Amino acid sequence: MILSGKKTGILLIVLLLIIPGTASLKGQVMPEILIEGTLDEQLDFIHHRTIIYENFRAIREDMFQQVRRNSLDSLNAAKQEINSLAIELNNSGTEIDSLLLTLQNTRNELNQAIDNRDSISFLGIPLVKATYNLVVWAIIGGLGAILIFGLLLFSRNRTVTVNTLNQLTELEEEFEKYKKNSREQREKLVMDHFNEIKKYKEQIG
Repeated sequence: MILSGKKTGILLIVLLLIIPGTASLKGQVMPEILIEGTLDEQLDFIHHRTIIYENFRAIREDMFQQVRRNSLDSLNAAKQEINSLAIELNNSGTEIDSLLLTLQNTRNELNQAIDNRDSISFLGIPLVKATYNLVVWAIIGGLGAILIFGLLLFSRNRTVTVNTLNQLTELEEEFEKYKKNSREQREKLVMDHFNEIKKYKEQIG
C-alpha cells in the first residue's frame, strides 16, 4: 500500500527523531532536571524540549522511561501519604470519640455539682450555700481580726522592748559615769589626806 505524502512526511520526521536517538541512546546524558527536579518541572522540560508535528510528539526513550519511573514513584509516594493520612484520620476519630466521652462525663459531673450546690457540708453539717458563705466569711473575718490584733500587739511589745533597751543603755552609761566620778573623788580625797599628813609632819619636824 502506498502512503500519502502527508503521512510519509510524518513518518520520516518521526524516524529521523527516533532512530538517531535510539542509535546513540547509551551515549546520551540524562538531563539533571529529569533526575532531581519535581514532576511538574520534568513535564515542563519535556514540553519545551520535544518537537510536535501534526499532533505527534517525539521524545527520547530514556527520557520517557525516566519520567515514567518518576511519575510512578510520585504516585506510590502519594498513595503512601494517603494511607498515612487515613491512619492518622482514623486515630484522630478515635481520639475525638474519647474527648467526646470525657466531655459528656464532665457535663454529667457539672450537672451533679449544680444539683448539689445548695447542699454544702461543713464539718459534717449540711448547710445551704448562703449560710455556708456566711460561716466561711465569718471565719475569715475572725482570723483577719486576730491577725491584726497580733500585729498591733507585736508592734506595741517591740516599741516597749526598744524603749526599755534604750533606757537600760542610758542607765549603764550613767552608772559608768557615776563609777568614774566616784573613783576620781576617792583618788582626790586620798591625795588631799596624803597632803595634809605631809604638811602636818613638816610642821612637827
